[in-house]
Amino acid sequence: MSANAVFLAPGEGETVFSVSASPIKFGAGALRELGADAQSLGMRRVGFFVDPHVLASEPGQAALASLRAAGVDVGVYDAARCEPDSDSFERAAAFAREGNFDGFVSLGGGSVMDTAKAANLLATHPDELIAYVNAPIGRAKPIPGRLKPHIACPTTCGTGSETTGITIVDVKSVGLKTGIASPLLKPTLAIVDPTTTESLPAGVVAASGFDVLSHAVESYTARPYTSRPRPAHPSQRPAYQGSTPYNDIGSLAAIRLGGKYLARAVRDPADREARHQLMFASTLAGLAFGSAGVHVPHAMSYSVATLRHEYTAAGYEEREPMVPHGIAVVINAPAAFRFTAGASPARHLEAAAALGADVAGAAPGEAGEILARAFIALMRETGLPPGIAALGYSEADVPALAEGAFAQQRPLVMAPRAVTRADLEGIYRDAMRYW
Repeated sequence: MSANAVFLAPGEGETVFSVSASPIKFGAGALRELGADAQSLGMRRVGFFVDPHVLASEPGQAALASLRAAGVDVGVYDAARCEPDSDSFERAAAFAREGNFDGFVSLGGGSVMDTAKAANLLATHPDELIAYVNAPIGRAKPIPGRLKPHIACPTTCGTGSETTGITIVDVKSVGLKTGIASPLLKPTLAIVDPTTTESLPAGVVAASGFDVLSHAVESYTARPYTSRPRPAHPSQRPAYQGSTPYNDIGSLAAIRLGGKYLARAVRDPADREARHQLMFASTLAGLAFGSAGVHVPHAMSYSVATLRHEYTAAGYEEREPMVPHGIAVVINAPAAFRFTAGASPARHLEAAAALGADVAGAAPGEAGEILARAFIALMRETGLPPGIAALGYSEADVPALAEGAFAQQRPLVMAPRAVTRADLEGIYRDAMRYW
């Protein structure tokens, strides 16, 4: 069993859950209000983190113009790395320290927002990056205090980073992808303008959209918050608490929206309704997993994204070979849900039904397969690879993949059942090829 998996019987564990959500502004044109929002947060000199492609786009220029029209002095950092590593975080932190900023704005996908979070942390409370990284890979040092204001503005309909207190990084010294997690990392304000998705390539929409669905299904099927021990002090209650009545609402709504609109958003770039609704699903899923946590598919994704860099995904042709986060997650999801369903078949069936699957008359023992098939059908429809073998992995890689995934105890402990290294090896084998 996983060393820190402790499941208590009903009535013996936690009875309280907490919600700590960042303020969110959502809607077409919201980005035009960025300057006024920065002003209201007391920002006079801003570190503006942005992808160079986004900076040159209409949303990028609109955001910059809004800041400058409000009289905000802007220092631009456009070197954020897609799928950031420890080196890129350190470079961003150096920029943040040298810029003497009183606040930060990030505009882009999850990589850009995560880079801004890390730069804010390391500039405000200087220390080695590894000091703050989650255990057992890092030292899991608590963040000493509040960070500078950060306005996060997503341009992809997927990561939910604008709502969460986590930043993900490939730690080069150990060759593993992991994160830093703390409520203090949550952006001060999220500005979600769905018009930013209208020019995204179909492949980017597919990858980020599956991240939405995986977030939502994982948080809905996570272990119940009542299965954890009560903390000795309220301050010790974890940020990721397991499934709660609060996150269930957002999770199911996000699954329904993803099931209805993801394929449409990929097929037709002109389908504004589909892309805008998918962005709303991303926000809902981010709020949900921001309190519930994610589990097996995300834990497995970090090895998939880290151990090989030879795959080029549709929509990412201009970047160096890598596995986009959403693909690294969903490529494991069907196999992972087959594994976890036995612990909570009703929830897995409810998730499948929300995704659009016919679950009438389904037996509990069929829950994992029904949910897996629903994911596989949508993956095929949107042009995703048929398994991790298509990313360059083989049977010989399974032990290393499992070893890297098992190090991700923060998400694994949120699974509805305990997960061993041997379990992870079996799930990776199942994920080699789905069709």
